[in-house]
Parts: sequence; C-alpha cells; structure tokens
Amino acid sequence: MFTRRAALISAAATALMLATPALAAEDLKLPRQKVELVAPPFVHAHEQATKQGSKIIEFTLTIEEKKVVIDEKGTTFQAMTFNGSMPGPLMVVHEGDYVETTLVNPATNTMPHNIDFHSATGALGGGALTLINPGEQVVLRWKATKTGVFVYHCAPGGPMIPWHVVSGMNGAVMVLPRDGLNDGKGHALKYDKVYYVGEQDMYVPRDEKGNFKSYDSPGEAFTDTEEVMKKLIPSHVVFNGKVGALTGKYALTAKVGENVLIVHSQANRDSRPHLIGGHGDYVWETGKFGNAPEVGLETWFIRGGSAGAALYKFMQPGIYAYVTHNLIEAADLGATAHFKVEGKWNDDLMTQVKAPAEIPAANTN
Repeated sequence: MFTRRAALISAAATALMLATPALAAEDLKLPRQKVELVAPPFVHAHEQATKQGSKIIEFTLTIEEKKVVIDEKGTTFQAMTFNGSMPGPLMVVHEGDYVETTLVNPATNTMPHNIDFHSATGALGGGALTLINPGEQVVLRWKATKTGVFVYHCAPGGPMIPWHVVSGMNGAVMVLPRDGLNDGKGHALKYDKVYYVGEQDMYVPRDEKGNFKSYDSPGEAFTDTEEVMKKLIPSHVVFNGKVGALTGKYALTAKVGENVLIVHSQANRDSRPHLIGGHGDYVWETGKFGNAPEVGLETWFIRGGSAGAALYKFMQPGIYAYVTHNLIEAADLGATAHFKVEGKWNDDLMTQVKAPAEIPAANTN
C-alpha cells in the first residue's frame, strides 16, 4: 500500500527535478534567520513591517505520528502531525523572503510524508521535492512572492492525500507585505495579538455498537477510516486538534481596546467563522493581503483548502464564542473556541434595561 515513492511523483516531475540544478544557498548571498516555531494557537515572534532586506528564513518541521485524545469522552485518534500539533505551526515571513524548511520524518514513523505549500510557486507546491520515508529528511527552499495566509499540508499521493490531511497534517504560512497590513486605502493596520485557529474535520470509525474504535497505528486505521471519509460526514469538527482545545482554561485572551488578528485555516472543507458578540472589522476572506479587506463582517467564508484572516478590536469584556456558523458543527461536533476579554463594560454599547421578571398581568381597564 505504501510505496517508497508515491504515485504523486510522475516520471515527468522526476525528470524535471533531475534536470534542474538547485541554487546553492550561498549563491543567494542573503542573511539567514532561524525561527523556532511554536504550537498553535500561538505564533512565533515576528515583525509586522520591516525595513530590512530579504532573508533566508529557516524553519524545521518534524513529522510525528501519534495517538491523541480528541474529546471529553476519551475518543482516541491516530493523528499525523507537523511538530506534534494539529494544525501544524503558523510560519510567518515577509514578501520577498526565502522560506527554507527542513522536513524531518523520524525513523519511528511508519509511512512516507511530504509537504505542499500553497504559498509556494512550483509544481505540486514542493510536494515532489519533499517526499521522504521514515528515517529521512529533506530541505526545501522557495521564495515568498505572494502575500497573504496560505495552507500547507501533506500530499503523498492518491487516497493518502485526503487521509493525511484529515489526520492532522496541515498548517499555514503568513506572508506579510514588507510594509505591513493596510486597509486597502493606504492606512496601516496593526495587531496587538495574533492567534492561529486551525479547523480540522475528523472521521473516526465506529464499531457495530456505535462506539468509536481505537487503533494502534495509522496504517491499521486506514481501511476503516477511508470508508468513513467517503461518506463525507465527519465524526468531529474541531479547532486546534480536539474538542475544547480553545475553551475554558485554554481560552484565547485579550483586553478591551486590543486589536486581535485571527488566522483561520481549513485544509479540507468549507468553514464559516463567526465571533459571537463581535465582528470582523477588517477581513481578508480569501486570505490574500494584496486585496483590500472587507469591513464589518458578521460571518466570513473560508474555502476548503485555504486560510483567511480577520482583525477585530474588542470593545467589551466577557466571554466571546468563536465558532463555525454551521452551528451543528459548532455545538455538536466541537468547532468552538472562546475569547476571554478583560476590561471595563460600556453600557452605551449594551445594557440590560430591565432584569428578567414575571410577565405583568394584562390591564383589563
């Protein structure tokens, strides 16, 4: 089932790889910056705008196959991940930078993996150049020529592609304009905080009694999972890897007056992010910063296989639910996050004029 080089790499693509000499890193004569990635929803330190010239930005992504618990019932899931998290880390660079990614597939893993960068220019997004077996690693470099937020994911070929993606092997890249974000009219936009929310649809098989099944390895789960996937009905739709990953003590935090940038990706299905009690002040619905943002949105649309970004200034304290506004998926399948916002309440924006009370008797006079 799992060949050394998956069918995704055609003879023509292989010939192209062999015929095209790689440009040595030293030939670029650019400074290097090594970035330590962090697990979502957090994002590594970065400048929003820069006056520095282009750099080679170095990242390392280590593939980890592991069993995880995905809900409060203890349901287990055979995940395949980048750096151990679902989604993989958000990688931030500026337009014109070179992204140099070391992809590592430890010998403890069981199958081939690769990476397809939607933000990169080149056949298969680098997928043909990064397919590695357990015990191998590869280094890919590509130039960030398009600004915006973009998905990356594993794409090892054939039916392995959707399976690896819905098993957790996806993340996002944010390519910022060198002069930072703007409102489309030349006015700069800045954020005080940035969070990365990766939405994941999961397809966990059930036994004859309707209970979720557990497996000892990804390969053991494949056949049953494939049958569930073909029905296109997910058992779970979650943010950041599990039900409740961004609620309760894990809620995202902000303060009244802070501008928060929310990057939201969905590598497989459409989504409809909505901040209950708030709005998208500026929304790059398609995720591309070269386009002017839409303003004042109540709900926005993330196409399957893409990422979007929304900037919002919190105006009131309290707990805000951030959901996909397919409310069945939000309430029943798990796609809910919380923002815990601190600050002073503004009665002018909202107030309870009268507290709940019994309905007064009708006046019969």
